[in-house]
Amino acid sequence: MNAEEQLALVTRGIVDLHVRTELAERLASGKPLKIKAGFDPTRPDLHIGHAVLLAKMRQFQQLGHHVVLLVGDFTAMVGDPTGVNELRPRLTREQVESAAKTYTDQAFKILDEKTTEVRYNSEWLDALKPSEIVELMAKTTVARMLERSDFAKRYAENKPIHQHEFLYPLLQGYDSVALECDVELGGGDQLFNLLVGRDLMPKYGKRAQIVMTTPLLEGIDAKIENGHVVGKKMSKSADNYIGLTEDPLVMFRKVMQIDDDVIFRYFELLSDKTNEEIAGLREQKRGGKNPMEIKAIFARELVTRFHDAGAADKAAGDFASIYSKDAVPDDVPEHDVKVEGETLWIAKALSTAGLVKSTSEGRRMVEQGGVELDQKPMRDPQHQLAAGGRYLLRVGSKNRRFAWVKVSK
Repeated sequence: MNAEEQLALVTRGIVDLHVRTELAERLASGKPLKIKAGFDPTRPDLHIGHAVLLAKMRQFQQLGHHVVLLVGDFTAMVGDPTGVNELRPRLTREQVESAAKTYTDQAFKILDEKTTEVRYNSEWLDALKPSEIVELMAKTTVARMLERSDFAKRYAENKPIHQHEFLYPLLQGYDSVALECDVELGGGDQLFNLLVGRDLMPKYGKRAQIVMTTPLLEGIDAKIENGHVVGKKMSKSADNYIGLTEDPLVMFRKVMQIDDDVIFRYFELLSDKTNEEIAGLREQKRGGKNPMEIKAIFARELVTRFHDAGAADKAAGDFASIYSKDAVPDDVPEHDVKVEGETLWIAKALSTAGLVKSTSEGRRMVEQGGVELDQKPMRDPQHQLAAGGRYLLRVGSKNRRFAWVKVSK
């Protein structure tokens, strides 16, 4: 792949790029670039939203560039203030080391372990002398730190900002000085910290790194509005995630629930397919290809990446036999709903079970024929479920979702 093609691939889905001309020049040199991305191991389990950055690293790796996976074991104990309005709780080294093991294990489900260089920033940050930390602090200003939106917000609201929090971007920036990478990758919320590293490197006599940020992936419940993907970012708390270690069938099923148009966002950020192949799939959809077939292509790729091809084949077969026919899945969630009277309104049951966002949406779904009760079509929007019964609800036709609702007094 020539330099121009590489540039098109590695910048696909990127939010920020400082500076494109520099990246083009370094790719054109033909020399393998040194690519860094850092992770503070603060939580043990990851989802595919976290994998967006790893997938971008993998692209560079597959193009022959050298990838450095930096574990921020030192900075994790300081606590990244990014996006928070209060002081983050500080972690112990034991907590960090335990989470770091999980991070690296999961990272190698995407990256090639044999060609990935793993580094820990405690290697150089633990060794910094007080005089060297003072020198590091002298290379920026308080005004520069207050350009960060979270710091500025807390300052304006008269909320405390602790001095060690100002140190965090500098310490992360010093990682770039220590590793002398060509490119640093990070999530869109990390832009300030990454640019601090770019600013610091020339002050230590190093060539400034190129900064690239990836977007925060929206959850599987996202929609397209006015041509844009709209929805909460993927997270466990929003229950709109696909975990890296989830069962193959669960992963496959969750992909098939993604909106028919939103799936292309997932292709762009996580797929190994080329821009041309993704454009071809879009064209096939416009030409009438069943969107479920297109989503199945991504589902197979995802399951293969985090499990293997055999697991992907089995998940596809199981999905076809369980979810594409009249059979009821084994993992249907159950909800116990207490009522004051004798009945529960069908629209309220749908809303309480999380199958719709509101009772008004539930009523519309019933009126439009998109709801089944105990595997039979439900057309009465005023139907009442009697207390003491257990009912199977289903909404949707292509992306079917089920829930058991037990009505009790």
